[in-house]
Amino acid sequence: MRRDMVLAALILILDVVTVLNADAGGRPLFPVGWALLVLSAGALVVRQRHPIPVLVVSSVCALLYYPLGFPDSPMALSFVLTLYVVARDCRRPVSICAALVMAIGFPLAPVVVHRLAGERSEAAQAQTGVAIGAIVLLTIALGEMARGRRDRVAAAEQRAAEAEATREHEAWRRATAERLRIARELHDVMAHQISLINVQAGAALHTRDPDGAFAALEAIRAASKEALREVREVLGVLRQVDSQDPVRPAPSLSRLPELIAQTEASGLPVRLTGAGAVPALPAPIDLAAYRIVQEALTNAVRHAPASTVRVDLRHTGTDMIIEVENDRTARGDTVAMRPGNGLLGMRERAAAVGGELHACPTAGGGFRVRARLPVEPEDGTG
Repeated sequence: MRRDMVLAALILILDVVTVLNADAGGRPLFPVGWALLVLSAGALVVRQRHPIPVLVVSSVCALLYYPLGFPDSPMALSFVLTLYVVARDCRRPVSICAALVMAIGFPLAPVVVHRLAGERSEAAQAQTGVAIGAIVLLTIALGEMARGRRDRVAAAEQRAAEAEATREHEAWRRATAERLRIARELHDVMAHQISLINVQAGAALHTRDPDGAFAALEAIRAASKEALREVREVLGVLRQVDSQDPVRPAPSLSRLPELIAQTEASGLPVRLTGAGAVPALPAPIDLAAYRIVQEALTNAVRHAPASTVRVDLRHTGTDMIIEVENDRTARGDTVAMRPGNGLLGMRERAAAVGGELHACPTAGGGFRVRARLPVEPEDGTG
């Protein structure tokens, strides 16, 4: 606003100085000429906020001032400056229409004046119209260039903002996925080991044999040590610090005998079938398979005391098939029959690697978990 006020004052001063120093042979300025000069320059104060009305005012002032024979002045600068703003900020048809009006109006207005008063020649006014037309076209071209530059800057800023939003969304998505992964790891570790500890603690409380009690306590000690180690590994990802403990391999099917031994230590017999046909698997598939077997054995320990569990692993060439089935559940145990965090976590692990998991009771009163995990052939031949 202040800049436009200064600009309007400068244009008005320039007009006044020019007309005062011009040849006095023209039409007297007072009062119409002075009114047109002041109105044309004063309208520039609001040209940024209301460019089209200001363009109309400056056009009318120019079309009245010059044909009426007032002393020459640079009042047309008001029209040119406003036309630049219109070409830059408004729709293109507006500036084109303004250019046509000026191109047609300047030659016609002197003709009308010449026929009424014969004050100026048509040839001189035609030459003036050509000059004004060139100035108008140049002004519109400059406005279009400014519009294009502004649009490019705005588009670049929008792309930068969208890229930043995309990076933030991707960071949020990765953080969420990592939290879910850590939550699943903690659930699988704690659920399995704590279940074993609970079973062994119950056995130690009810046994009358000191050797049996000591064996149960030893199993509790081993299970708690393993639980603490795995919890430290998971939490180490959050702390992002180097661990001083010896590096242990990530959970995989290669550690399945150790997992079965821990489960059998709780008193639950486990029968493993098909293990010899399982080849080396990709790390995500291997981890998912191990955690699914671990959670299924944990549920069996909780809900199938003194039964037998069968763990069957088969590799079909394109899929890894996992089946964990116990022959019966505890009488009246409905917890094993309804979905919980354990079954939900197993399904999420299978889905995360593109597989699927189904869990349902069997006809004999037991419970079966069956997972299919797709395995990409490493050589691409299948």
